[in-house]
Amino acid sequence: MALHPAGTPLSLPGGFFPAPQASLYLHIPFCAGACDYCDFYSLPAVPGDPRFPVFIKLLLRDTEDILRRFEVRRIPSLYIGGGTPSLLGASGIERLLEGLRSLLPEWPRELSLEANPESADAPFLAACREGGVTRISLGVQTFHEGSRRLVRRVGEGALLPERLDLVREFFPAAFSADLITGLPGQDKGVLLRDIEKLLLREPAHVSLYALSVEAGTPLEKAVRDVPPVRLPERDEADSLWLLGRDTLEAAGYTQYEVSNFALPGKRSIHNSRYWRMENWLAAGPAASATVIDDRTGTGFRYTVRPNLGAYLGRSGSAPPLTDTENLDPPTLMRETCLMGFRCIEGPDHGLFIRRFGRDPEDCLPRTCSRWRRRGLMHPGKTALNREGLLFLNPFLEDVFEELGNSLPVRSSAQGPLDG
Repeated sequence: MALHPAGTPLSLPGGFFPAPQASLYLHIPFCAGACDYCDFYSLPAVPGDPRFPVFIKLLLRDTEDILRRFEVRRIPSLYIGGGTPSLLGASGIERLLEGLRSLLPEWPRELSLEANPESADAPFLAACREGGVTRISLGVQTFHEGSRRLVRRVGEGALLPERLDLVREFFPAAFSADLITGLPGQDKGVLLRDIEKLLLREPAHVSLYALSVEAGTPLEKAVRDVPPVRLPERDEADSLWLLGRDTLEAAGYTQYEVSNFALPGKRSIHNSRYWRMENWLAAGPAASATVIDDRTGTGFRYTVRPNLGAYLGRSGSAPPLTDTENLDPPTLMRETCLMGFRCIEGPDHGLFIRRFGRDPEDCLPRTCSRWRRRGLMHPGKTALNREGLLFLNPFLEDVFEELGNSLPVRSSAQGPLDG
């Protein structure tokens, strides 16, 4: 990676190419408190934090800069994540959305915003709806108070039904909710009650994540402490996720990605662009962007340094500290497979051929043949089937080996059951 020095414009690679169509991700690095399992970049804050206005001003300035530099003319989707964007409150989100309205060449078809129940009150949701947000993503995780306490989940489970009803009122058929399986204190009864309570509010989209103990998180330490926080045994945790999947599918939700389920026509446009490796730009501490030149099969990535103090402490018009990386065709092909095989359709066939001049099947004949013989790939397309998605990591190891790559598979790509 090339270091982007302070006080100079974002460094661009040789042969820089514009991105006339690109999605946009904005990272809000503030949270009321960090849950023990979370490894996303965030810092503690309270409603009305005096840093909010300064942060929003800089975030809008950076957004204007990257839209200009990459010559963006169309933004299919915008995602405001964190952290906890709803912690900005109604006034903060109004200021951010008004600023975006003046900057964007057009309003995106989908504008998603992450919210936590405790800060997703009626004034905030009204400001979101009036400001042009089209989709709310609510962090539910679980209604079970015992599990929430054991992982220090912010907020109270008792508040969830009320806030889900509010979200449904303001964003009917246009909200998503996250659930986690494998939490301490969770069993099949707890999970089924969680899903039942959630589905009563008719979310359009549900993300079902298997709990992962990430290195360096408080949860990693807690499971090693004496006495430890005890998680469900591996077989039980696997069974919980499978139960969640089957229950969601029986309720009419289709699994379209390893951890994501949607009603017909309600898939996440923004996240689908990530999985297809289509262009996205980003602003805010820890935000990462990837821009791809389909003509050459190469790409460019920049990541804003995860340092809120440095981000806020810039002088004048100085840009944020940023790391940059060029993606050559072999690297981009590996990443396209890494992301694309997360989806039930596999990598986007047309994009793959345009970028690399070859069909994905032609690049992976041994792997595809082996996994089809096991009954884990679709017979008619280069994609894992419903059961194959459970073993995404071993599959990707075979993919990387056949592509001649020795790099490890990223842990965030793992299937629900493959560890």
